[in-house]
Amino acid sequence: MQEPTRLLLTALADEPRHGYALIKEVEAISSGRVRLRTGTLYSALARLQEQGWVEASGEEVVDGRHRRYYALTDEGGAALAEEAARLRSLAAEADRRLALRTRSVPA
Repeated sequence: MQEPTRLLLTALADEPRHGYALIKEVEAISSGRVRLRTGTLYSALARLQEQGWVEASGEEVVDGRHRRYYALTDEGGAALAEEAARLRSLAAEADRRLALRTRSVPA
């Protein structure tokens, strides 16, 4: 799973969000490293909807502007959980190997 996908699914894991809120949430989650552009965001959301991982969950008009909300589907939640488990496993293996390295490096 690519990082932007992982970040978008994570941003939707706790509640539905509209486009601008997703851009800001991804930026916050990534500590400012990832700043999605509007075109990139909506292309990614369309792809995630086609995969069945994200769905449109509502619309509203705020100050004359149309907002569409997106939500994580059960399938998207399962994909994110699988990715989180994969990353934990990778991090554990990296920690294990680093610990072995520090023990085998001569002082």
